[in-house]
Amino acid sequence: MNRYNTLPQQAGVGLKPEHYGEILESRPSVGFFEIHAENYMGDGGAPHRYLAAIAETYPLSLHGVGLSIGGENDLDRAHLARLKHLIETYKPASFSEHLAWSTHDSAYLNDLLPLPYTPRTLDQVCRHVDDVQQTLGVAMLLENPSTYLLFEESTIDEVDFLAAIAERTGCGLLLDVNNVMVSSVNHGWDPKDYIDRFPIEFVGEIHLAGYDETLDSAGARLLIDAHGSAVRPDVFDLYVHTLGRTGPIATLVEWDNDVPDLPTLMSEARMAQAALDKALPGVRSAAQ
Repeated sequence: MNRYNTLPQQAGVGLKPEHYGEILESRPSVGFFEIHAENYMGDGGAPHRYLAAIAETYPLSLHGVGLSIGGENDLDRAHLARLKHLIETYKPASFSEHLAWSTHDSAYLNDLLPLPYTPRTLDQVCRHVDDVQQTLGVAMLLENPSTYLLFEESTIDEVDFLAAIAERTGCGLLLDVNNVMVSSVNHGWDPKDYIDRFPIEFVGEIHLAGYDETLDSAGARLLIDAHGSAVRPDVFDLYVHTLGRTGPIATLVEWDNDVPDLPTLMSEARMAQAALDKALPGVRSAAQ
């Protein structure tokens, strides 16, 4: 538990419809379940019945993908209202969103797109984060992105950009270790250096996932944040390195595509939990 949420310092997994019945029957040992907010914005029905039953036993982490916090437009008030209703209904232990944009004028894009890091975009993102927190009445976590290109106009380092958002708005950060690996390989960064510079005092949750790999037009490695496979060994090693700085902290194993059976998902969670159980308190201060 930290100042940004009340998630247990344990491993969790995403809640998938194909696992509803088995979860309620077997009551697996797992710290929490994450749901994607946009999947539960409809009224009633089976998804809400199952979610309500599962929420009686497990903490929930609510993860949004549609706010377009990095966009130029004002935030969608109807979308915010639906989020507020979900939070009031299920009282999740954590709420998080992405440092990305997905809208332009009235068009909604089915992707999480990057933005340049400049003083202007910093002001823009901070204004949106302030709006979200004031409207929803909860502190939020903002997730570092996975990226495949860099903007020439960027004048602020990504780690510094995220730190400035947290400092100015009081929000927390969601440290996605898989995203760090993906972006680092794609741009030639040192992933451990990224972690070592990350403002861990603001971190409220960690994400792990599997990536896909291909080659770009120059024949160099290109990683894709696919969420369709087990956590890769290099990402898990980076996670252990991260825990050396953060200490035990709520960790989600994401597996959103080609979803496996529940025992496979639980096996991934147990690996993360074993690392959490071995982690020392770390060097965090303000976020504890």
